[in-house]
Amino acid sequence: MNVLWAPWRMAYVQNTRKAARCIFCAKIRERRDATNLVLHRGTHGFVIMNLFPYNSGHLMVAPYAHVDSLESLPPESALELITLTNLSLRVLRAEIGPEGFNLGINLGRVSGAGIEAHVHLHIVPRWNGDTNFMPLFAETRVIPEHLLATYRKLRARFRMVLAHRPATRAKPAVGPRTQAGQASRKGRTGTTTRRSKPGL
Repeated sequence: MNVLWAPWRMAYVQNTRKAARCIFCAKIRERRDATNLVLHRGTHGFVIMNLFPYNSGHLMVAPYAHVDSLESLPPESALELITLTNLSLRVLRAEIGPEGFNLGINLGRVSGAGIEAHVHLHIVPRWNGDTNFMPLFAETRVIPEHLLATYRKLRARFRMVLAHRPATRAKPAVGPRTQAGQASRKGRTGTTTRRSKPGL
């Protein structure tokens, strides 16, 4: 008889009947990123590994705001949700080389949301042949690498990608006074004004 060793699943089994709480809000407040598998903190959201992954490198992108739907997010939080998703895709492609991805947001319990009160986006790396008889007949996924080993690799890759990301400089706003000043300087340096002689 073969034995499938998946010790991290015990925490899920033991906590299924405990009172529900928002793990996103709890973990981001604790400031124990390695313990909580938090990979990156942004301005309006963060990236965290799924403790019970569907596949190796299964990440979740969530806003700091505790809202249950996308339309409830402030515009800057909604924008960063996509920005952090793009960052995560770059990291996963560079570090573990998946052949594809499943990206999705489950809104509401009936859609399959495990934590319906806090909207979040799933990123699941996929490889050809990663779906086999185990999930179909035994309802079990085989994860080939331990979560902490994956966390260490992805955390280092996040830092590497962010360190080499070109900085964007915001252009100064051009107001009415600035425009007038530019026109005045241009008139003095770039053009010659002719004065007509007064009539005799």
